[in-house]
Amino acid sequence: MKDTAFPSSRQATNGGGAAAKPSFPATKSQLYGATRPLYRPQAKPHRHRRSCCCSCCIWTTVTILILLLLAGVSAAILTLIYSPHRPTFTVSSLKVSTLKITSSSKLITNITLNVNAKNPNKELIYIYDPIAISLTTKNDVVMANGSFGPFVHGTKNNTLLKATISGGSQELDDSSAGELRVALKNKKGLPLKMKLDTKVNAKIGGLKTPKVGIRVICEGIKVTVPSGKSPSKASISNAKCKVDLRVKVWRWTF
Repeated sequence: MKDTAFPSSRQATNGGGAAAKPSFPATKSQLYGATRPLYRPQAKPHRHRRSCCCSCCIWTTVTILILLLLAGVSAAILTLIYSPHRPTFTVSSLKVSTLKITSSSKLITNITLNVNAKNPNKELIYIYDPIAISLTTKNDVVMANGSFGPFVHGTKNNTLLKATISGGSQELDDSSAGELRVALKNKKGLPLKMKLDTKVNAKIGGLKTPKVGIRVICEGIKVTVPSGKSPSKASISNAKCKVDLRVKVWRWTF
């Protein structure tokens, strides 16, 4: 039987070295794959920091609201238990040693002032900072300035505050000086308003509140120019003082 030989599908070139490259052209899909850039999935934006900031803001707000609520509840409880009463202030005496306007429109004053402070509470103690004093006319001309020293206002206590206040050679404009000269000639006296400004702590047992500002305004004071070397006494029979507590948390109406 005769053997039939079939040629090999791969033919050697140059003595049987490397295989010959295919002679057919590249397909369309091969060309597209060669020019197409390698796909790399985009990383998703990190929102971790933003979420942390939002969480911090929310918790901070909640904490502040809780603290305010606790402060309000504590104030209400203290109010119910101790029934705090407002302190009262009255003008005990006011003497004018010097009150004149010079030819150059300078106001010179020297005034001795006594104020009685009363604490009607059985459990509540007031601790006062230095108290600034301002004595003015109805047109807001400052007659004298000064201060009372700091003091502790004990329970069921009356404290007499004494101070000497002065005008310090204040120079007035022509209009104010003219009006004041006419008012000082009035025999009924010159109406004045006294303003006291300070800060105070309230203490109940071992508990002390933060400092809060208070303002005392006293009206109905009338002064006259002293004659000779003797000081003149101001009319204080109609003087009334109002205390304004500058905080809303405690809800005390002073």
